[in-house]
Amino acid sequence: MEAAPGIPGIKETVRGTWRVLLKELSAFGVVGAINFALDVTIFQLMYAVVGADALVSKIVSTSITTTTAYFMHRHWSFSHRARTGLRREYPIFFAVNAFTLVVSLAILWIVQYRLGQTDTLILQLTNVATIAVGTAIRFTAYKRWVFPSRA
Repeated sequence: MEAAPGIPGIKETVRGTWRVLLKELSAFGVVGAINFALDVTIFQLMYAVVGADALVSKIVSTSITTTTAYFMHRHWSFSHRARTGLRREYPIFFAVNAFTLVVSLAILWIVQYRLGQTDTLILQLTNVATIAVGTAIRFTAYKRWVFPSRA
């Protein structure tokens, strides 16, 4: 049975939904990779070169990459979604990233201060692990709250 003229069939709807999801995931991944490299580089410079504490290094690296990620996601990853304005989007975006930063800091704190690990490699691997956990949280939150679907 054919869909009525002007009304997409189930097949077309599913295909369109998967295309949008694939576009979002792939763009999210590229933006994530760029900001991952930036985060790791800044963290390494702050901790190993400047001599800042691991927690301070993480705060600085996350603060910088949060802003760069917002603009990349707004104008590429989720550009097809509703534009609800910088004043609404950025505070929610920042809150999501602040939450994932707190999770990252807690894990880094446990590894550095409770487990006594101060080796740069161990702390960097912990940093990478916290980025992975935060990525899953962020993708879901961005789609749901920061860049909502068009009505």
